[in-house]
Amino acid sequence: MANKDYYSILGVDKSASEDEIKSAYRRLAKKYHPDLNKTPEAAEKFKDINEAYSVLGDPKKRTNYDQFGSADGNPFGNAGSSGGGGFEDFFGGGGGFSDIFSDIFSAFGGRGGRSQTLQKGEDINISMNLSFEEACFGTEKTVTLGKIEKCSSCNGTGAKNGKEFTTCSSCHGTGRVRFQQNTLFGTTIRESVCPKCEGSGKIVKEKCEACSGKGYKRVQKTITIKVPAGIDNGQTLRVRGEGNAPLKDGINGDLNVHISVASHSILTRKGDDLYMDLYIPFTTTILGGKVDVPTLNGNYSLTIPELTPSGTMMRLKGRGVKVLNKDKYGDLLITIKAECPKSLGKNAKSLLEQVASLYNDNDYTKYNNYLKKMKK
Repeated sequence: MANKDYYSILGVDKSASEDEIKSAYRRLAKKYHPDLNKTPEAAEKFKDINEAYSVLGDPKKRTNYDQFGSADGNPFGNAGSSGGGGFEDFFGGGGGFSDIFSDIFSAFGGRGGRSQTLQKGEDINISMNLSFEEACFGTEKTVTLGKIEKCSSCNGTGAKNGKEFTTCSSCHGTGRVRFQQNTLFGTTIRESVCPKCEGSGKIVKEKCEACSGKGYKRVQKTITIKVPAGIDNGQTLRVRGEGNAPLKDGINGDLNVHISVASHSILTRKGDDLYMDLYIPFTTTILGGKVDVPTLNGNYSLTIPELTPSGTMMRLKGRGVKVLNKDKYGDLLITIKAECPKSLGKNAKSLLEQVASLYNDNDYTKYNNYLKKMKK
């Protein structure tokens, strides 16, 4: 059986550098990974690509392949038939193969060979008090907090000027090392964090003075937080990347701002709508009139039609709170409640009795219905 042309499989020249081969493999492996590419030929191509890189990504195997046409130097064999055992030779060979293979899987949320690159710093949680109007209209607030940040003097490397370090000789910069374990069931190849560099892939020659070689330090930082209009009591505003930096390579955590909104003296908020009970003289509900009511944009002159029953709800469209992150507004709903005076003078009572005598039970629809039900 003819040997495969690994250079053609990866689409590189025979003179390609290690970086060019690695880049070609990474691109093709992502393109034909069976989890992403569901075409029938993808699995076979993915297998060929891995096989090609297991040889060309290993300097010794590449030299044998270039000279003899096989990874083990056997002119009659191929990469899959080398004397070291197919599985271990294929997945265990080549210092960069496992690292790149794991990087691809880490993009899918799977097991990553260099998990430190995906480490996320801890979130910071704070509370923020807002006035009723600040929550409705939005605002900007500045907060000062202590947080862990990547050291700017060494760019997080822990080395002086960010340059006084070398590549770890144990893991060759990958941050991971393999070791062989012999058991009753055979030989097992395992991988773990490099103990020499603790997964960083670097050995510091001279420590950064600003952070004592840690790569991070605690600072006091003032942050401006944009509070969007329409945020409500009990909600949490997340500010991406303003949390603590990770203790190794990775991304910052988030700043979680827990919102507490003060109440309004008259208005009550439910979602994006505002509510209020409007107590007016009972004579106004009978005769009608105008009453000023508060809105977020100033007072509004509300017209009360004559003979408005107590308990009537009136709706002012678009006079509520802005819908969060949308160009829409809730409504203001006003419940009319008739209020009787605290006392009744002799003249007022006489006049009311005269008015009452002008009406009988049939003039009051709901009261009349109630009387009919009581008789049944």
